[in-house]
Amino acid sequence: MERATSLVSGEEFADSILPMEDGRHPELELEVESLPEGPESAAAAGDCGSAREECAATAGAGEDRSAAPGGDRTQETELRRHLDLLDRMQEEKGLFLQKTREELRACRQRVDLLSKQQETVAAEMARERAANNMAAVGRLQATSRRLHTELQKEQDLQSRIAAMLRETEDALWHIEIQKGRLQALRKSHHEEAEARGRSLQVHEAQQLFKEKEALEKADKNQQLRVRKSLQVQKGLGLRHQTLVEEAQRNHKVAVKFLKASLGRVRERERGEESETREHLRQRMDAVLALKNSIAASRETLRRVQAWGRARAALTERKAKAEKEAILAQGGDAFRHLVHQQRRQHLEAQRRTFQEGQELRKQEIVGRIVKEVAEEGNRKKKQRLPARAPRGRTLRDRTWSYIAHVCTGETAVASSYPLEVKAAAHPEPSWLLKADSSESVQGVTGATSGEQETLAEPEIPGLWREDYMPYQEHKEDVNQKPVGGTKMDKDILARTMAQLRRGVVHKQVALGREFKGCPFNSKPQLVHFQDFEVGKAYKKKITLVNATYTINYCSLVGVSEDLRDFIHVSFDPPGPLSAGMSCEVLVTFKPMIDKDLEGSISFLAQTGSFSVPLKCSTRKCSVSLDKELISFGSYVVGETTSRTITLTNTGGLGTSFKFLPASEVYETDEESLPLLKMSSLFTYDDKGPTSVSEQQLEGNGTSPLDTQSRKESDKMEEQEGTSATGGLGMFPSEQQAEITLGEITEGEIGPFSSIRVPIMFTPVTPGEVQTKFKVMFKNPKCPTLYFRATGVALDVPVWVAKPNVDLKICMYDRLYQDSVPIYTRSKVALRLKFEVCRELRGHMELLPEMGYIQAQSSYSVQLKFLPRHSLPEDAGKYFDKESRVLEAPMTIWVADQIKPVGFTVQAIVTTSDLELSPSELDFGHCTIYEAIRAEIVLYNHSLLPQEFGFVGLPKPCALTPTLHVGPHAPTLLTCTVFTVELVSSISQFVDIQPNDGFGTVLPLEALQLDVVFQPTKAREYSFELVCKSEVNRCFKLSCRAVGVHPPLELSHYQIKFAATSLYDTSVARLYVINSHTGASSLPRSGPRVSSEEASPVGATSFEFLLPSDLPITISPLVGTVLPGKRCLVQVAFRPVLSHEVIHEEALQILNKEIQNKLFRKDTFSQKKELWRQSLSVLRLRTRERMLQAVASQAPQQEKQELRVSSHEYQIAQSALVRTFQAKFDKFVVPCVMASGDVKDRKGSEPLSFSPHNTLYLELWCPAVAPSIVVTSNKGKTTFNFGDIAVGHRGIKKISLQNICPEDLAVEFSVLNPCGPFALLNPFSKLCSGETQVLMLSFSPRESILAQETLDIISKKGTLTLTLTGLGVASMVSCSIEGHVLSMGYVLARESISSSFKLQNDSSLPIKFSMRLESLSSTRALARQQLPQFLASPTQRTDLVGPQNHNGQSVFSVVPVEGVMEPGKAQDFTVTFSPDHESLYFSDRLQVVLFGKKISHQILLQGAAREHMMFVEGGDPLDVPVESLTVTSALDPEHREDVEELKPILLTLDYVQFDTDTPAPPATRELQVGCIRTTQPSPKKMVEFSLDSVPWLQHKGFSIEPSKGIVERGQTKTISISWVPPTDFDPDHPLMVSALLQLKGDVKETYKVIFVANVVTGP
Repeated sequence: MERATSLVSGEEFADSILPMEDGRHPELELEVESLPEGPESAAAAGDCGSAREECAATAGAGEDRSAAPGGDRTQETELRRHLDLLDRMQEEKGLFLQKTREELRACRQRVDLLSKQQETVAAEMARERAANNMAAVGRLQATSRRLHTELQKEQDLQSRIAAMLRETEDALWHIEIQKGRLQALRKSHHEEAEARGRSLQVHEAQQLFKEKEALEKADKNQQLRVRKSLQVQKGLGLRHQTLVEEAQRNHKVAVKFLKASLGRVRERERGEESETREHLRQRMDAVLALKNSIAASRETLRRVQAWGRARAALTERKAKAEKEAILAQGGDAFRHLVHQQRRQHLEAQRRTFQEGQELRKQEIVGRIVKEVAEEGNRKKKQRLPARAPRGRTLRDRTWSYIAHVCTGETAVASSYPLEVKAAAHPEPSWLLKADSSESVQGVTGATSGEQETLAEPEIPGLWREDYMPYQEHKEDVNQKPVGGTKMDKDILARTMAQLRRGVVHKQVALGREFKGCPFNSKPQLVHFQDFEVGKAYKKKITLVNATYTINYCSLVGVSEDLRDFIHVSFDPPGPLSAGMSCEVLVTFKPMIDKDLEGSISFLAQTGSFSVPLKCSTRKCSVSLDKELISFGSYVVGETTSRTITLTNTGGLGTSFKFLPASEVYETDEESLPLLKMSSLFTYDDKGPTSVSEQQLEGNGTSPLDTQSRKESDKMEEQEGTSATGGLGMFPSEQQAEITLGEITEGEIGPFSSIRVPIMFTPVTPGEVQTKFKVMFKNPKCPTLYFRATGVALDVPVWVAKPNVDLKICMYDRLYQDSVPIYTRSKVALRLKFEVCRELRGHMELLPEMGYIQAQSSYSVQLKFLPRHSLPEDAGKYFDKESRVLEAPMTIWVADQIKPVGFTVQAIVTTSDLELSPSELDFGHCTIYEAIRAEIVLYNHSLLPQEFGFVGLPKPCALTPTLHVGPHAPTLLTCTVFTVELVSSISQFVDIQPNDGFGTVLPLEALQLDVVFQPTKAREYSFELVCKSEVNRCFKLSCRAVGVHPPLELSHYQIKFAATSLYDTSVARLYVINSHTGASSLPRSGPRVSSEEASPVGATSFEFLLPSDLPITISPLVGTVLPGKRCLVQVAFRPVLSHEVIHEEALQILNKEIQNKLFRKDTFSQKKELWRQSLSVLRLRTRERMLQAVASQAPQQEKQELRVSSHEYQIAQSALVRTFQAKFDKFVVPCVMASGDVKDRKGSEPLSFSPHNTLYLELWCPAVAPSIVVTSNKGKTTFNFGDIAVGHRGIKKISLQNICPEDLAVEFSVLNPCGPFALLNPFSKLCSGETQVLMLSFSPRESILAQETLDIISKKGTLTLTLTGLGVASMVSCSIEGHVLSMGYVLARESISSSFKLQNDSSLPIKFSMRLESLSSTRALARQQLPQFLASPTQRTDLVGPQNHNGQSVFSVVPVEGVMEPGKAQDFTVTFSPDHESLYFSDRLQVVLFGKKISHQILLQGAAREHMMFVEGGDPLDVPVESLTVTSALDPEHREDVEELKPILLTLDYVQFDTDTPAPPATRELQVGCIRTTQPSPKKMVEFSLDSVPWLQHKGFSIEPSKGIVERGQTKTISISWVPPTDFDPDHPLMVSALLQLKGDVKETYKVIFVANVVTGP
């Protein structure tokens, strides 16, 4: 009692009392946390480890605090916390004490039990020892020892628990003592709390009073605001009412006006509709009239043609008779016929002319009469205004012309006045314009330039501006124009818009709507240029989907103007993804020689779009390269020439002629009378003036010529001032000085040019100017004009070469030339030579002064030394862009004011050579390879220069390999070389070609190769010096890093033997790690430049092999230890590329199409052979074939052929047979890294160094195979397909020797345990022979098998790949859980249910259905003990009760059959019980192929005699029927049927934690009503459960307690239970209630509820 206990916190104390795993508490030490001491009781605390002293200290602190009521609030809070802690500790100690006592009681019980067991074992041991049963004695001794040990443990535990109990009681007593001591303090605290509560109540009352006052004030304010709002709402209501009334009045007025407006609109619409009907009727009448007119015209035309043919035949007979008569008389029949035809032709022309004149006369007279009448009417209304005096009027001229026509003068005589008038007035003749009835309106403009000025026309009407010369007939008005009227087009457009509105949809992707053209066309414009009539032209268009998602495209058509000439071949491709494209073939067959424009319309899902189309005829487009030729200044007597270029950029040639502008083209003069006659004979009362009339009016020139002449005249007016301001030479003299050369006329072809010389020979001093023109035979080509100017000088001294051309000169180089000077003077002259001031530092004339003798010559020396400052010094004389220098030189002649000048011309260029790049960085290079870098030597000069790289050492021996890509900075293109090392070579650089010497052309960029090969690992830095022929040096800085890699290859070059297609050649090499330790030599060993040497250890490598190479390297990645080597195999397998095979397949497909078309056309030719000749048929057949192939080829190209297609396999086989040998070189890099690849973590890659890289060169020759497969479309892969396990499949393979010699054949060994086998091997295959090889596939299990069979010969190896799939039967069932419950059914009725079996294998499966109750082993199983005697876990019998009538309870249909691959089979299971039972069951087995059981389905069902049933509850009986059969209709047992049926429901309320409520325990009962076909007075089942209030009192909740169940339905009764407050967990609750069912009979069930509480798992 006096023992001290250590104190712990409450949390540690709670943790210390947790039970152990075996349910017992560990040995506990009661610990209570020491309470904090007050400041006054610190000295009296004493021993802190003793609980009694600590409690006394706490009490003392409490007394001190109570004695000091005015203490700190913090201390009071601390004391209150200590009091709460004491209460909590007392409660915990009490609970722990109660549990400890219970454990002590349980421990004592176990001790007593063990003592009794020990006594019992001792008694048995004595009996067995007396019976001398030593085995039992030994077993009992072991049991006794075990019991003794357990007893000792229990006693120890009892002692520990007793001590713990005492300690706990001691601590509890001390706590009670402390609570008694602190009672006064607790009381004072309670009184203080009450005082604080009272003060709080007073404060709350005051606060409540204030809040009430504030609330009353707020209520008053709210009432004021409500009154104001009511007033405002009242005002608004009145205003709203006023507005509503005004709106109603306005609405009535608006309705009135709207009705009137609608009436007018409807009236107008009715009028328009009636007009539209009338117009449509007129159009229909016009169409009918046009149809009748066309029919009449055709009939008339047919008659005229027949009459013409008869007349032509008659004429031919007469001509033949006349010819025979003339021949009989001995005359010239041909000459007679020609003369006769000419007379007839002239007579016809004369008649035509006379008829035309008569018609014109009648028309003019009629118009004049009409105008006279109108003039009279006009004069009556108003007086005539005064008019200016004039000469001969238009009327007089008209009557004069009529008189001439009536007198019958010839055409020449009648045209004479016209020529005179044309000579007098250069404007177009008004008479010729009057030939057309439509051109009379232009007379006013034509006559405005005459001398007579008409204030008012003499005869009004024809010359009035508002006069309508031609009135359309009503028939013409009613006729429908070509293409339909505007209304028809509008109707068509609206209809098409409505139709397209249904197919055009907006496209929205990711919230963005696509807008714009849905498809982009390549090309954007389809242009057929320079076409010829009769030929066909084709172009392809590629349409690319430019929308965001899938789109469609369909062809709408072409423009109406192009439908007769354009044919579009377009196969709608279906849905096109974004970025996908389709092709359109456009065929153009021109029938007319005319430019055409239009478009091809398409319709996409997002809208319509069109591709513009343009067709251009062949045209002649001519132009001159210049319009002004300036000869400059020349002395009289000299001759010079210039050239002008005539260019034709069109596709049509023409004839041309150069001549002075004043001359007339002879062709035009000859054709002028004919044009005039044609204009006189041409009469058109509707169209405008014809082209012939326009040519006649323009003096024989076309409108384009007139336009060109006007432009030339404007240019002459602008520049004529300077030309006329000179010496004023006559035109004849100008023409004599500036003349055309030898070429003045000829033919210029399409897309060609011709140069024509122009000569200048000055005769007299002064400025000379001459105009020329170029005329063409093609009337559509305009006349071109150009001018030539020159200045003639007359001085005594002149320079023979006014332009001294020094050609191309370099800076800082001296150039000399002599300039000869001549004089025609008869005395000696002093000359002074002067250089312009800007060029005196670069050019000089020596001597500066001299004398020239009479009529002799003198030479002056010209020196030119251009310096780099020339562009700045020369100023305007030097063109910096073209680098041309034109320096004027002056010669001053004594006693002469005007100096003599000449020009020095030169092109100044630099001598710079540029090396690009300016700095060459080779990067890192190993000592086993060399790097080739490309540099560019650019010549900035306009002259070729020789160069050479000097000071280079002798290069090392290199073997070049294929370019593999960048190995340095991006400015370089480097190539790796493998090196044959020579120990005596120390040089490391070389330049090729020609060892760095050569010539670079002007402005040429010459590529040179700089080859660098280091000899050791260090940094290299050097310069390459390039010298030019002018001794200029250009330097190129180079740097590189030599690398000694830690690994090396045994071979850097592999030369494969000639390998057949689809064969494999293998080579072996080693990757060697020779770095075993540090060397004594400095800077030796593997390293990068001057860095530290590579560490000694494992080094990994990796070959970087491109994916498209026919090379396989194994292993690609590996690790080599120091001093070791790794074997690497390199395999070369040449194959044909997919693109080549695809192209060949397309060609084969095209040939097949051609053959089909040829056979089809040949058959049609046989039918038409009697009507057409064979040549015509062949021509048509060829055209059809070409058209068909051209139209189908693009579609075939768009279709991607599959590898498995027939054409693809044929193409591959053909290409293999015709394969030509080829040779390729490949370079494969190998990178290295320190470390082992096995040491990397996960997928973390090693850090391969890009500097330590080796390169492997591969020479790969490929040849055609010697043995090919002729069967299976030439494929070397043979798939046996799906073979059932246990079966065998056989394949026959045909092999052919296509080489010219016999071959010995060997076969590789197949896996003897595998499924493949070779049945008939052979040893020899002769040249051209074909052998059949037989292979078999026999799978033993379900597996995908694959093996290769090598056919080996001296020419190569043919590898055959054999694949096959062993298929096991796989069937899936639609029943989940493999349990099929049939539910409840009335006895002696049946119910059916169906399920499906799916064949998931690729083979047909034979099945059969077996019931366990009908099996042959069922009789043996029934001889054993009943299954209900065994435990539920050991029961294996799944067959339940059977029918009493001997028939099976369950039946299935169909019983057997075959399921096709991928198909499903429906099965129907029928449940037919003949008596009541709840345990009908059977097992249905699905047997495949009569052996394998695929599925086992458990069939369950229940039968009742009546229509109601209850399901749920715990099982109370066994699923086996009694052997005694009791009939339900027996009246002796009727009472047994109506007895209560028990239903047991066990509810377990699980509660693990007492602090948190657990969910209630729940169970369910199912009450159902069986659907039946038998008539029954009751259609439903009623149920009710009694004693519900009593059950609720016991904690049960039942929902629902009663209800109605329809037929075929079930209803759930939910039961939940929560323990009531007076529930004893040690005694389970058991209550019962009656459940009554009322249907066709009444049944009562006793439901027994058993409820208990579970506190642990």
